[in-house]
Amino acid sequence: MDRLKQRAAYLAARLLLRSIACAPPLAFFYTRLLDLAIPRLRRVGRRNLSLALPGAYQPQILDGVFRGIARVLIALSQFPRMHKDNIAEWIRYEGYQHFEQALQRGKGVLFATAHLGNWELSAFAHALMSAPMHVVVRPLDNPYLDAMVERLRGLSGNHILGKKDFVRSILKALHNNEAVGILVDQNSSLDEGVFVDFFGLPACTGVSFAKLAARTQAAVIPGFALWSETERKHILRFYPPVPMSGDAAADTQAIQRQLEGVIREYPDQWLWIHRRWKTRPPGDNSLYQ
Repeated sequence: MDRLKQRAAYLAARLLLRSIACAPPLAFFYTRLLDLAIPRLRRVGRRNLSLALPGAYQPQILDGVFRGIARVLIALSQFPRMHKDNIAEWIRYEGYQHFEQALQRGKGVLFATAHLGNWELSAFAHALMSAPMHVVVRPLDNPYLDAMVERLRGLSGNHILGKKDFVRSILKALHNNEAVGILVDQNSSLDEGVFVDFFGLPACTGVSFAKLAARTQAAVIPGFALWSETERKHILRFYPPVPMSGDAAADTQAIQRQLEGVIREYPDQWLWIHRRWKTRPPGDNSLYQ
């Protein structure tokens, strides 16, 4: 039965993406339905915003979150149609010199990215506009969906790395002076992370990224595909490299501080609907009761 449910979910997702490919505005209708069908998503978003940005106009920000998810779905549906000759219609660079200068060091580049803006389009477009990169992902629980999404992500030439076997592949890529993208905005378990300040709250954050940077001496470049309402397309913005000290906790804090700054600038483009502060210091109560 589980296999049948997985297959049904895959077929539904495939149909959804095909319909969006034919009529992109449908994505906004679908994410509106998602918002209504799963009210806990907006409830988590409201809680996160009350903790991190008290006084912010929450409905407007959360509406933007679901619009952002719609734009991610639109991009995924259009991946088969994107190529080097038309990718500029979807996205452009800003701060590309930071990436070029990082490559000149010869130690590889670690992109510190997040569920901010269009995280699917950012890596896909970079492969077309510059060169293929390596992307670390968490495999989806549904193997049919996972295979479909991995195929789409790889259409631009990127190399998709599952989290279970990614370390060796990352080390090889950085040794070859290549780029690796890793999401750094997710909640971590106590045994894999440290608590750093994130919007004034202790947030358990994985230290593997900082340890990789220290081990390889790779440049750490924050990068996000941010939506521009004026231009009606995304801007793949690379920020100056974050200096690494070799202290995993301090470096993790430095990365999160940079991420927080960008989120504060574009609050409606971050995925507030996930429980970022789920893991608490021993003895603390849950923030999501």
